[in-house]
Amino acid sequence: MKLQRLLIANRGEIACRVIRSCRRLGVRTIAVYSEADRGARHVREADEAWPIGPSPARESYLDIGRILDTARAARADAIHPGYGFLSENADFAAACASAGMVFIGPPPAAIRAMGLKHEAKALVAAAGVPVVPGYAGEEQSAARLLTEARSIGFPLLVKAVAGGGGRGMRVVRAQEELADAITAARAEAESAFGDGRLLLERFLEQPRHIEVQVFGDQHGGCVHLFERECSVQRRYQKIIEESPSPFIDAATRAAMTAAAVRAARAVDYVNAGTIEFIVAADGSFCFMEMNTRLQVEHPVTEAITGIDLVEWQLAVADGAPLPLAQEQIRQQGHAFEARICSEDPARGFLPSTGVVERFIAPEPDASWRIDRGVDDGDAVSVWYDALVAKVIATGVDRASALATLRHRLNRTALHGVTTNLALLRRILAHPDFAAGGVDTGFVDRELAKLVRPAHPDPRAVLLAARVAVDGIETAARGSDRLSPWSRGDAWRMAAPAVHSLGLQLPAFQRVRARCQDDRIEVAMDGEALAGRVRSDGRQFVVEMGPESRGFELIRHGTRLQIIGDQADEITLAPAWPFERSVDDAEAHPSSPLPGRVVALHVATGDLVEAGQILAVVEGMKVQHSIRAARPGRITSVRVAQGDLVDAEALLLELTPT
Repeated sequence: MKLQRLLIANRGEIACRVIRSCRRLGVRTIAVYSEADRGARHVREADEAWPIGPSPARESYLDIGRILDTARAARADAIHPGYGFLSENADFAAACASAGMVFIGPPPAAIRAMGLKHEAKALVAAAGVPVVPGYAGEEQSAARLLTEARSIGFPLLVKAVAGGGGRGMRVVRAQEELADAITAARAEAESAFGDGRLLLERFLEQPRHIEVQVFGDQHGGCVHLFERECSVQRRYQKIIEESPSPFIDAATRAAMTAAAVRAARAVDYVNAGTIEFIVAADGSFCFMEMNTRLQVEHPVTEAITGIDLVEWQLAVADGAPLPLAQEQIRQQGHAFEARICSEDPARGFLPSTGVVERFIAPEPDASWRIDRGVDDGDAVSVWYDALVAKVIATGVDRASALATLRHRLNRTALHGVTTNLALLRRILAHPDFAAGGVDTGFVDRELAKLVRPAHPDPRAVLLAARVAVDGIETAARGSDRLSPWSRGDAWRMAAPAVHSLGLQLPAFQRVRARCQDDRIEVAMDGEALAGRVRSDGRQFVVEMGPESRGFELIRHGTRLQIIGDQADEITLAPAWPFERSVDDAEAHPSSPLPGRVVALHVATGDLVEAGQILAVVEGMKVQHSIRAARPGRITSVRVAQGDLVDAEALLLELTPT
């Protein structure tokens, strides 16, 4: 391979993923980092690391000049863009070529052709690929969009012509929703992609999202590497992917993969790309868009083909023909990927930032791997997206791969930031998902149930109480706190001690626990539990009645993850926690996440109505509108447009009218 020094113009888990393949191939890696990423994992893992500027992505990872200057100084002969940031920026690809560096991706012309959704649809339609009915014209006035929307019919989808990842996209179910959807989608698209143009498409109810991995070389070769099912999404962002799709049959698979290759050939595509299709309940499919880069979910394809896609990317960029012909590429077994994100599903997927105190996961083996961008002590920043790791599991069939993924996720924990791990586990346990029967609206429809706190296994409660009691007694050993005369509980002479405990289950419960040898009795909120808890050196065995069950325990401080048939998270708490008062939230609108105030729609003295948008805060590439919860007058504005704010920061004061 002629390529010897590769600069990775990205960060996080994808940078670490590229480094792994380069290390095996003997290619020297050069990381770049912003101020926020100075000590990040990808910086530690690369052979070299160079600073590229301040924390905001526009001043570092999106600054073409800084990255090329750094590449020259580091004597890089190639640049890998990863995904996101500049990966689908045709100007960046062209600038790399002008600087004499190999861009690990498609040529600029292909990126431009597929980068704007309305132009891409016209191109692939001419190649015989079915497309979704809609409007993709240059006329963008509100009147024209309204006319076209009426012609298409409702429900419809408002989409940004540039970018992806669900940003700049809104579902409109009725005409009266259209104006607000256009305003919001345009603002988000301009912020994320610098292009506020929109297109309209017929919205298919309960569709599937299935994509095909394609690969082209510089010698006219083009192949597909089969499909990935990506229907488990929240807010149009994928969270679980798998291959093969459990929905399509062999005939549909053949038609879809052939259409994907035709679409790629229509733009003389080179390197890794993905053709995304929307699939109706009857199995008919339409082109949605092409992603001209390596996808986040590429490990799913690697798992079912045995092909290292990053290695292929480097080889093709180096001028080599595709390593395998179409008939040599096999789809074997089944694979899943689950994305671990630092966000809170119970609070509308608000991003969570902070320091990773502890990241626990089983050791990878032939049946699973974890691609991660953080280690213990690393910061999850407000500046970038919420993805921190991906768990990939394989098996000879769907059932075995799913069992492996469930097993590994149950034994994975990340402390220090809030994550979606519990949501992922609940999705995997859902009967509809197990049956392969979900569509793109599944998470939204089931979200209230998926995030609703579930009471843990009673055996897990007994084990948690036993751990709490052991901690109390260990802490007190050697002091007089175990003296019956200094106890404040219901001690009786010649009887086992009774301990007052607090357990978050997740709601707080005050618990009375009595232990003698391995026997434990627990009383809480009118419920009584009794059993035996012992350890055999590998796991805990909990006996209730005639049945015994084995449990594993992951502990971080007061937080317990107890793993049996499911993973129960229980937090130890004081038995008598103090309660604090809070301001009236409706009268004090606050930021739901850390970020930047990108719009402020009111001033002191303004009268507002319930539901009116007061301000917009952007964090982790997503914009959140702060609305008035009730009518009133703005009596104070605490922030200005452009200000950085923390989560829960007070933005305004509103006096009810």
